Amino acid sequence: MEHPRVIIVMTTPYSRNNSSRSLDAYFHFWEHDRVRQIFSRNWKPQKGHCGELFQITDAELLKCRLHRLKEPGTVYKREDLEDSGHNETLEEGSVASKSYSIGRKHSPSVELLRGMLWNKKYWCSEKLIKWLDDYRPELIFYNFTNNLFLQKIVLFLAERYRIPVVSAIGDDYYFSDRKSISPAYNLFRRKFKASVRKVFEQKGSAVYVCDGIRDRYNAEFGLDGETVYFCSSVERRPFRPINDENPVISYFGNIRIGRYKSILKIADSLLAINSDYRINVYSNEQDEEYTSALKDHPGVVFHGEIPYDEVQLRIKESDIYVVTEGFDKSSVDLTKYSVSTKVADGLMCGTAVLAFGPEECGAIKYLKETGGAAVCSDDSQLKDIISKLIADEAFQREIYDNSAVAAGKNHSVNGSCAAFENVVRKALAKN
Repeated sequence: MEHPRVIIVMTTPYSRNNSSRSLDAYFHFWEHDRVRQIFSRNWKPQKGHCGELFQITDAELLKCRLHRLKEPGTVYKREDLEDSGHNETLEEGSVASKSYSIGRKHSPSVELLRGMLWNKKYWCSEKLIKWLDDYRPELIFYNFTNNLFLQKIVLFLAERYRIPVVSAIGDDYYFSDRKSISPAYNLFRRKFKASVRKVFEQKGSAVYVCDGIRDRYNAEFGLDGETVYFCSSVERRPFRPINDENPVISYFGNIRIGRYKSILKIADSLLAINSDYRINVYSNEQDEEYTSALKDHPGVVFHGEIPYDEVQLRIKESDIYVVTEGFDKSSVDLTKYSVSTKVADGLMCGTAVLAFGPEECGAIKYLKETGGAAVCSDDSQLKDIISKLIADEAFQREIYDNSAVAAGKNHSVNGSCAAFENVVRKALAKN
């Protein structure tokens, strides 16, 4: 039986080589011709799971406003795309490049300007309408994000095609208010929360990364969504004691939200244990605000970005796989419910996992509950916990066995996809 025709609305193109690979927990078994996506990131998409993708960028909309472009939008067909393994940024001119550099800061002022830029009369083109009408979507998948423009697209699709919305909620953007005298911040928050409420008023459901965020959003918005953990395709390796003379210690992924500061503390502890120990950091981050301290630290080897196929190989080669979160309040507020693909990969891979961060953070709390990691939430204990992990083979074996149980229970492709399809069936039944 074929799956319903889904349209994914998300900033980043669905690919197994970037963070959007988390969508495999939902669409791994979907037919390619029944998955399409609208996205805004200024990347050329790689060959992935979508049969077709429609890209609308900030730069295109800016050109429309300046009357330099009649109609925005680029259609990509799966058979025409390459599986390059790296994210290729489009060449859009110096002004556009500068605007993306500013936009990456995601300040309230920038997001308000982006919200104005994404005026319906510019993005809702005849080209987009024809592409959608030819497809006739039956379901909208909305990846919950902290901006003011994706919601416009979701609401347009829901109204035009009278189809349900399944929202994927991994970060607590709605409730993460802070006291501020900034008019831009307060205006952005009012507009954002109003647009989110409109989306949640549509027929449909939601999927969540953990039970905590599920319970809060279901209760607030009257939703009946379910927890669907991210899955991992990493092949589990046999148990192997850590090489205490030259352990390979690795971190993969996002270094923002205070994570780079925690990595620096891990590096300090490693050097205090053994001056030859290093932590390898693999990330596509290019902003020196986050990378410079890592590159300058003698206990860190910063490798930059590698494709996900190579990530899987590096994980298997590692003795210790690091999961970390930031300790400052703003970082904790953003990650208190996050249980990312890094956690799924860590539990699935069989490598010893070191988790360092506040216990209030979703990933740290979850790993502690599973017993599938050496967990530290106190700077003063970090050195001792790392030393124990490296030296104590029985502790390593305990972590290995516990992670196998958690991975099998919550992070298999079959289990995650079956749970998601159950949510979809209920959402379609309401329509």
